[in-house]
Amino acid sequence: MDFSEIASVAGKSGLFKVFNPTRNGLILESLNDQSKLVVGPTSKVSILAEISIFTTSTDGSEPLDRLMQKIYKEFKDDIGITGSADPQELRAFLKHVLPEYDDDRVYVSDIKKLVNWYNCIVKQLPEMLVEKEEKPTEEKKEKKPKKTQKSKEAGDDAAKETK
Repeated sequence: MDFSEIASVAGKSGLFKVFNPTRNGLILESLNDQSKLVVGPTSKVSILAEISIFTTSTDGSEPLDRLMQKIYKEFKDDIGITGSADPQELRAFLKHVLPEYDDDRVYVSDIKKLVNWYNCIVKQLPEMLVEKEEKPTEEKKEKKPKKTQKSKEAGDDAAKETK
């Protein structure tokens, strides 16, 4: 499982595994209690792989999956902070983990979500936070171009001329 299979729903607490698409929305499964939830096309569903934190670097943002992997590398299972911590503590935590985060565009509520989501993923799916080594891609075998009808006719004409 990876971050493209985990979602957050506006107005609902916790994270959800994308279970199945339906004609009119999605079926989601809660990571906390495995209950199912059907969301319609008007619900705001955010896939974690598409979320980034604003930074002042040239890239402009840090993907959430990379940030959570950095946090896991340093803190493992216990980050020592909860989403209900003091706003100054939350900002200090993010500053420690991501020094170049944009203080003006990242709100305390965003950091609270980050901390809560991290704690949920550590409990339910810790294997997602381990950095995956990229496998070297195999060289693609070159395929000979298929002869088209025109090239077959041209080949036939050339064969007739040589006879």
